[in-house]
Amino acid sequence: MISQWQLRAAFAARLSDMYGREVPAYTTLVDVSREVNEDVLRTQGADAERLGSIGRVTAERHGAIRVGTPQELQQVARVFGALGMHPVGFYDLREAAASAVPVVSTAFRPIDGEELARNPFRVFTSLLTPADPRFFDADLRSRLEAFLAGRELFPPELLALADRAEAERGLPEEDAERFLRLAVQAFELSTEPVDKAWYETLERISAVAADIGGVRSTHINHLTPRVLDIDELYRRMTARGIEMIDTIQGPPAWKGPDVLLRQTSFRALAESRAMRSPDGTVLSGALRVRFGEVEARGIALTREGRALYDHLLTLVDQQAAARPEADRSELTRAVWEQHLPATEQELIARGLACFTYQVVPDRPRDGNRPPAGIVDLVEQGWVRAEPIVYEDFLPRSAAGIFQSNLSGEGSRNNDHEGTAYDAEWLSGAIGREVLDPFALYEQQQNHSLAQVARALELDGTPG
Repeated sequence: MISQWQLRAAFAARLSDMYGREVPAYTTLVDVSREVNEDVLRTQGADAERLGSIGRVTAERHGAIRVGTPQELQQVARVFGALGMHPVGFYDLREAAASAVPVVSTAFRPIDGEELARNPFRVFTSLLTPADPRFFDADLRSRLEAFLAGRELFPPELLALADRAEAERGLPEEDAERFLRLAVQAFELSTEPVDKAWYETLERISAVAADIGGVRSTHINHLTPRVLDIDELYRRMTARGIEMIDTIQGPPAWKGPDVLLRQTSFRALAESRAMRSPDGTVLSGALRVRFGEVEARGIALTREGRALYDHLLTLVDQQAAARPEADRSELTRAVWEQHLPATEQELIARGLACFTYQVVPDRPRDGNRPPAGIVDLVEQGWVRAEPIVYEDFLPRSAAGIFQSNLSGEGSRNNDHEGTAYDAEWLSGAIGREVLDPFALYEQQQNHSLAQVARALELDGTPG
């Protein structure tokens, strides 16, 4: 049997190979990421692996896909369920984006610590929102939903194999090979001619809407390696003549702990696509929809830590509006240094970040009883704190990446009230519970604290 994690690792590797053939600049991105990681490991030693072994970081990828209907999203969930991946988090990019990005999203990923360590492949998956009248009037919504209902993204054989793999937690070798071949094919860029007039109709609303609903297939929109120094990668990619987007999304580079997620990308490239004119003539055209993203992951924050992060973004926005001539990255760094703890110990003390805790086995005996609080346990050498890696995404950063690679702003009629979507709605659309990422991190942290309490024979769980 080929287990689910082996299927996941093989799928991620094959997808990476496929995408590298289709988008050669992606291969350059992977090569430069590897070079940067090797250099960071050489200079920082063990500290470079504080948020994951170099083996994990080098193999790590996240992909992004876009689908049009709840039924298509349910089918995606079956394919990723075969790989041991679950929907985690709800992201409303409609509200996070200044331009027209009419999608809500989740991310499929492993949730168990051991599974993440084996292969942390994740796929950010966006669902089009035709029911939102700010983007689609009644006539266009009707035409769009009819178009989407008439296409098939995933062949029945693939879905049947996916269901078997999820039920049996793996597949026999021959079936596994067939599943992987069909799954990778499902995310390749189609050579079928694009209906030019229909695509352009949707593109006037949103380039993202056109990419989802203007074609009869889906495809990997971007694939993302992980790097240990994203600022250095940005410099090296630019030096190689690769056009990068204007900024690195997410927290700034600063001297304190890396938290959450930083992302950037090279700009979407014009790719040759066959276009069918209204008279049936097939012409050679070009579309800019796929790009190469890269990420640097930091420490997962608690709900309180995330609330502070969001507050700091608001402060930066206010200062940038008041001082439009100022360098935004400098403003952000100054806000961070003023409001965010500069050490992991202070993050722990203020309950802002998530860690796992292990008893130090060789602590010298001094006759004292261990203290009750986790901060004292760490400071006095009873317990070691290991940061939990942030495995998820930031809606504003994701929207920023999308916006930076759009061909235009699109259109959005704010005279209409937007259709409400939330995690509960998305769970119903998928047919599976969309898990709360904060709850997953809290469970991981609390489990380790319970183990510490047992090992040190404490009266209660350290707080």
